[in-house]
Amino acid sequence: MIEIRSLKFGYPDTDFSLRIPDFHVGTQEKVAVIGPSGSGKTTLLNLVAGILVPEQGTVRCGGREVSALGDAARRDFRITRIGFVFQDFELLDYLNVLDNVLHPYRITRALKLTKEVHDRAGELLQQMGLGDKLTRGVERLSQGEKQRVAICRALLPSPQLVLADEATGNLDPRNKGHILDLLFDAVQAHESTLLAVTHDHELLPRFDRIVDFNDFLGADLA
Repeated sequence: MIEIRSLKFGYPDTDFSLRIPDFHVGTQEKVAVIGPSGSGKTTLLNLVAGILVPEQGTVRCGGREVSALGDAARRDFRITRIGFVFQDFELLDYLNVLDNVLHPYRITRALKLTKEVHDRAGELLQQMGLGDKLTRGVERLSQGEKQRVAICRALLPSPQLVLADEATGNLDPRNKGHILDLLFDAVQAHESTLLAVTHDHELLPRFDRIVDFNDFLGADLA
């Protein structure tokens, strides 16, 4: 599902440099990424999603070379094929819970909003324990509730790949296992792949494989 080769990326006017000689994630694999803060874990997710473009090297996702696509093509690819759970949620305060989940369908022609999609959004929110808050403004939600809304939005298009940046980071211990169950159930039901950045080592045994970002620090490219 994901294939990265000879990747180099840096942010302008900073000393940050990410080098990944080789990185693969198989189809339907559930992989956790761990490592020190600032090492580039979130940057990796953004490169896979096509939000960022590497200085050199290739990023392939689902058979497409994402790093070679233009801006519009990368955006359409991300919206239709990737579900991204952002660490800072990226919810819109002027929309209620349900409209935040449906928002991607209203801003692009690449997705079509149908009654089936609308009903599935309600079902996802119900599963997340938010069925009684569909019309509530997101500014009135707790951090954990906002996290669950963001997860519903990512899962709604039934993506081939789910990228999760600390998806359980704002949840209490009781909800962490439940939310991870929903994520795993969703990727299994749609034969999707999960790549998750996490600092919660208690959750690691549930993943198929763990990638330690320390292994990339100081790496040389072939």
